[in-house]
Amino acid sequence: MNLTSDQVVLWHYGFMKINETMVTTWVMILAMTVGSWLITRRLATGGTISRWQGALEIIVTGIEQQIKDVGLEQSGKYLPFLGTLFLFVAACSLCIVIPGFQPPTGSLSTTAALALCVFIAVPLFGIGEQGLWGYLRTYTQPTIIMLPFNIIAELSRTLALAVRLFGNMMSGVMIVGILLTITPFIFPIVMTTLGLLTGMVQAYIFGILAAVYIAAATRTPVPKQPAPARSAQ
Repeated sequence: MNLTSDQVVLWHYGFMKINETMVTTWVMILAMTVGSWLITRRLATGGTISRWQGALEIIVTGIEQQIKDVGLEQSGKYLPFLGTLFLFVAACSLCIVIPGFQPPTGSLSTTAALALCVFIAVPLFGIGEQGLWGYLRTYTQPTIIMLPFNIIAELSRTLALAVRLFGNMMSGVMIVGILLTITPFIFPIVMTTLGLLTGMVQAYIFGILAAVYIAAATRTPVPKQPAPARSAQ
């Protein structure tokens, strides 16, 4: 029994290998690309809009509001990155209902790649907002002693993002797969529904945590106000 789709090698030549995780990841990317093109090819700016456009506007507005609630006022600047992360994880969780399809988020390599995207995006957004030296100074706040601890925190939270998403997504897939082999169909259907709910929650948590990390990196320090001068008596 294969624990993850990384163990299923579909093609290899020498040191080059293509496993099931790579294939399902590109299938998801292609499906999301085609789906977004089909929904957005005939957008209406007035009058009656389609149900698909209405659903899309609800999703985009909801993501944008969540970004603002985290503290990122210029939500449009971060919407493409954070929205794509959320929709990819959410779409993968929905695919758990497809028989025989293992979502790529059930693999540690995929979740590590998503966490690495956040790890790279955080300093990029931080440098873009505060400048290179302004962002680097945040690692020495409140004192220079905090430098190694801030670096360790940067690395550990990336690892935590990857492992948390991997553990929750893989556990749902594995439980449903085991129950399908030892129990009737009704109970696995209930567990699949629970897995869908868990996957959507994980997509929300992953997106919110990424937004929180970016908000922390782009926060501009408030300059200290000088103390008011005392009037001469």
